[in-house]
Amino acid sequence: MTQEETWGSVLPSLLRNAGIDAAGIPEVHPLAGGVSSDVVRIRLPDGREFCAKRALGRLKVAEDWQVPPERNHFEIAWLRRANAIVPHSAPEVIGEDRDRGIALLSYLPPERYVLWKDELLAGRCDPRVAHAVAHAVGRIHRATLADAAVAAEFPTTDLFDALRLDPYLRTTADRHPALAPPILACLEATRSTRIALVHGDLSPKNILVGRDDARPVILDAECASYGDPAFDAAFCLNHLLLKSIHMPKSADELLSAARDFFAVWIAHFPTEMRGALEARTATLIPCLMLARVDGKSPVEYLTPRSQAAVRDIAVPLIRNPPATVDAVIAAVLAR
Repeated sequence: MTQEETWGSVLPSLLRNAGIDAAGIPEVHPLAGGVSSDVVRIRLPDGREFCAKRALGRLKVAEDWQVPPERNHFEIAWLRRANAIVPHSAPEVIGEDRDRGIALLSYLPPERYVLWKDELLAGRCDPRVAHAVAHAVGRIHRATLADAAVAAEFPTTDLFDALRLDPYLRTTADRHPALAPPILACLEATRSTRIALVHGDLSPKNILVGRDDARPVILDAECASYGDPAFDAAFCLNHLLLKSIHMPKSADELLSAARDFFAVWIAHFPTEMRGALEARTATLIPCLMLARVDGKSPVEYLTPRSQAAVRDIAVPLIRNPPATVDAVIAAVLAR
């Protein structure tokens, strides 16, 4: 979508190509979203509602962070794959304008869904949610293991580097020169491991939870890649650990959720893969912890005191990479 184009000008063809008769002028309402896309709610005159999402070329962060908008197409491909493997685990794809980088998706109303991040920050850590997220993601990973057709569908190694490895790990290595060798070794291990379909941004901010049944719906797969499933697990676990540091009164529940997530997720993999997979996950977590303090995209809710605590935990673990997720959790407990 060019600067001259508006949602009003592109929606008629987007809806028409998706087989939707608007029968009038749709209402368009901006939605709060992340830093990488413009997201709007579309309401048709007959009451039907949809969500439209346009990938931005420059992310809405303080630093200069530019990423090709064609990632939108791979997000759509991930959503379709995920729903084929685990029905209703992602928004339904209604249509796509690939030239403009726009996805037309089902709308998930706040009356029926709540954001997992908001629930966790409010101190409501429903143990069913971490279990269900781990089960859904584990099924997607297992179903796509060593699948050449899926790998060919996601030639996104460079996009994943631009969206995740560079702003998180490479930037953090640049800002902590003494830690650069282990961080860059972790980066290279992640980049070179291509064994399953990865979401790439498995954060509570990208997961809606059904108000009635706690069923998760995973959003925002712009970082989708055929890569290392350890990245998805480490990314989600990192957020649970960071929140346990930020919210000490909820730490027991959050750390329990982290343990449950990992146990459910890794059980989806063949036994012979689990040791190396856990080691890569455990090595990634402290690198990502430090990245969410000193990388290009710091977590907004951590206070300076909490940021210092994160550094105190992460730095020794980066210097001496742990072999197990329990060792990382133990370091958080011992802070």
